[in-house]
Amino acid sequence: MSSLITGTSEQLVLTDSAVDRIRALLVKEGKPEAGLRLYISGGGCAGMSYGMSIDDSVSSDDAVVRTKGVKVIVDKLSLIYLRGSKIDYVENLQTSGFQIDNPNAASSCGCGLSFKATKEAATEAKSAAGGN
Repeated sequence: MSSLITGTSEQLVLTDSAVDRIRALLVKEGKPEAGLRLYISGGGCAGMSYGMSIDDSVSSDDAVVRTKGVKVIVDKLSLIYLRGSKIDYVENLQTSGFQIDNPNAASSCGCGLSFKATKEAATEAKSAAGGN
């Protein structure tokens, strides 16, 4: 089962295992009312990197949505790159961690922690950031 998260017209999907893991992390940190901030930054072997942190501050440019009692915070620019992504938490013998299935990624590195954005997403982000 997964939860649809909407922030304005953008969408993210969180699986139940991702929601459960986020909730557990917030409780472990002693911040059950905080949220998980998802963001994109430059760098990584494919050009852009995914980032996550526990955050209890929200700015006016953030999309903030609650799903099943968990708050997810995404800044406006990152939301462009994350639109339509499915966030899952996987734990097995080979790996454990969050996995992002991102339709805005033209290619990803082998580790799955960075990606190259599609031309459309890059153009939209540049426009939103005030570029030409």
